[in-house]
Amino acid sequence: VQLQASGGGLVQPGGSLRLSCAASGRSFSRNVMAWFRQGPGKEREFVAAFRLGDSSPKHADSVKGRFTLSRDKAKDTAYLQMNSLKPEDTAVYFCAASAGWIILSAMRDSTSYGYWGQGTLVTVSS
Repeated sequence: VQLQASGGGLVQPGGSLRLSCAASGRSFSRNVMAWFRQGPGKEREFVAAFRLGDSSPKHADSVKGRFTLSRDKAKDTAYLQMNSLKPEDTAVYFCAASAGWIILSAMRDSTSYGYWGQGTLVTVSS
């Protein structure tokens, strides 16, 4: 079982990036897929999560209106479109998938996820 994250890089403030997280080895189509990030000297924090069947993904307040998580069920891939990037968005971004169905209140908790990608670095700097 693997989650392969990609799409990170160096971008100027105000720019955009699109991260991808491709799952292989088993289907996550019924599970929750999420993104977390860990900035320099900071703890890992929730960014966004999408539980299929919900009307829309959930986003952290710090990225709401700028980042959008989407899922392609057929490709078993999750995407994180990041617009209007700020220097404080600099972090290693990790995709994660749950082992099964999780309740709404647990979606922002990293311990709810049993599968993790390797992380992709996003640097926002001029």
